[in-house]
Amino acid sequence: MTEAESHLYAKRIPIHPRSVKGRFRNLRYAVLALAYGVYFLLPWVRWSRPTGVNQAVLFDIPGRRFYLFDLVVQAQDIFWLAGLLVIAALLLFFVTGLAGRVWCGYFCFQTLWTDVFILIEQWVQGERPARIRLAKQSWDAEKRRKMLATWGLWLLTAFLTGLTFTLYWADAPSLVWNMLTGGAPFAAYATTGFLTLTTFVMAGLAREQVCTYMCPYARFQGAMFDRDTLIISYDAARGEGDAGRAKIGKGAKTLEERQEKKLGDCVDCGYCVQVCPVGIDIRRGLQYQCISCALCIDACDSIMDNLGWRRGLIRYTSDNALAGKSTRLLKPKTLGYGVILTAAVSLLAWSVGTRSLLDASAELVRQPLFVQLSDGRIQNSYEIKLNSKVAQPGKVRIEIAGLPGAELDVDGHNLIPLAAEQRLRVRAKIKLQPDGNLARREFEFVFTPVEGFGTDVIRRPAAFYLKE
Repeated sequence: MTEAESHLYAKRIPIHPRSVKGRFRNLRYAVLALAYGVYFLLPWVRWSRPTGVNQAVLFDIPGRRFYLFDLVVQAQDIFWLAGLLVIAALLLFFVTGLAGRVWCGYFCFQTLWTDVFILIEQWVQGERPARIRLAKQSWDAEKRRKMLATWGLWLLTAFLTGLTFTLYWADAPSLVWNMLTGGAPFAAYATTGFLTLTTFVMAGLAREQVCTYMCPYARFQGAMFDRDTLIISYDAARGEGDAGRAKIGKGAKTLEERQEKKLGDCVDCGYCVQVCPVGIDIRRGLQYQCISCALCIDACDSIMDNLGWRRGLIRYTSDNALAGKSTRLLKPKTLGYGVILTAAVSLLAWSVGTRSLLDASAELVRQPLFVQLSDGRIQNSYEIKLNSKVAQPGKVRIEIAGLPGAELDVDGHNLIPLAAEQRLRVRAKIKLQPDGNLARREFEFVFTPVEGFGTDVIRRPAAFYLKE
C-alpha cells in the first residue's frame, strides 16, 4: 500500500459511550431483560409429552421435527418457516416506514449483546472518562487487571450465549452433563465454540462496526424512509437559532438572555454524542449509522430538565413535522404493508390451526408394474406411507374407492395402529379381474381415522395397471 493509498483508510477510533438515565434507557433495559430471560431460560422449561424429550422448545434434527410447546412441526411443514420469513420481512418494511430503525435500537441481537458488553465494561472500568484514560494508559498492572477482568466476563457471557443456543437442539440437562464429561457430539462443542468466538468479537471488539459496515440494513434503510417516517431528529431551528448554538456562559444562561442574542437552545454540552453507541453527532442530521436507540433523546432531555427548559430538542419526529407540516402515518404505502402483513399472519395462523394430524401417501411399485396371478387376476403393489403428527397413539383404516370388484390386502389387515409421532411404511396389494381392453383404471386410497387423528378423511388418487 502506497502512502497516498494509506490515507484512504482511517484507523478505528474506540467509542466509550457514557451512561444515561431516562425513559428510553429504561425501555431498553426492559427489552433486554425480556430478551435475555426468554433466550437463556427457555431451553430449561420442561413440557410433558407422551413421547420425545420433555423440553418446551426443541429442534430435533435426527427426528426431523421441531417441538414448540404443544405444536409439533414436521419436516413437511417447513414451508411455515418460509411464511415466518415473509412475515418478518413485511413487518420490517412496515415498522421501518413508520418509525425508522427501531428494530436495530431495541431488538436486534447485535444491539442487545453489545449493550450488555458495554455494561460489563462500565462496571469493571468505570464511567466514560475512566475508560478513556485506561485506553490511553500504558499496560501497567491496573490496566492488565481491568482488561483481563473485562475480557473474562465478556468471554463468560459469550460462552453462555453459545452454550444456550446449542441447548435448543438437544435435551438441555443431558447435553450440559455430556459436554462437561466429554461425551457430547463434536457438533455441540463446535457450535458452542464458534458462537462463543463470534459473540466475543462482534459484541466486544467490533461493536458499532458490525452495524455500520457489516449489516446491510444500514445501507438500504433509506429506501424505506419518507418525509413522514418518525426518526430521531435534532430540531435545528430551535437548537441553533439565528446565531448558532453556544455553551452556558455569562450573558447566555437563561432563555431570555439567549433569545435576546438569538442563540439556540442547544448548549453544546456534547452529552448526546457521548452516549451514542455508534459515535455520531445527531445534530448533523440523519446518518445511516444511527440505530435509533434514542439514548441521545434521554441525554438531551436530562440537560433540558436540569436547566428547566422544554424537552424535545432531540426527539422522535418526521421531516414534515420539523418543516411545520403535518405527519401522515396512515399512507397508502403503510396501509398496503399493513393489509399484506395481516393477510400473511392470518394465512399462517390458519395453516397451523387447520394442519392435518395425519399424513398419508400411496405410490405404485413399478418393478414389476403388475403381476398376473394363477387365477387370472392382475395384482398391483403399492407402498403406503403413514406419518402421525400427534403425541398419542391412534388407528387408521385403509380402503379403496372407485375400483369395483377389487380386493385390498394391507399386510393381512386394513386397520393400521400407529404409535405417537410414528412414521410407518406398509405394503398394499390390490387384485382385480381384467375387464375388457382397459390398460389402466383410476381409483382412490381412502384413509379413515378410527382413533387419535380427528375426523378428516384423507383421499389419495392412484392408478391400477392391467396392461403395459
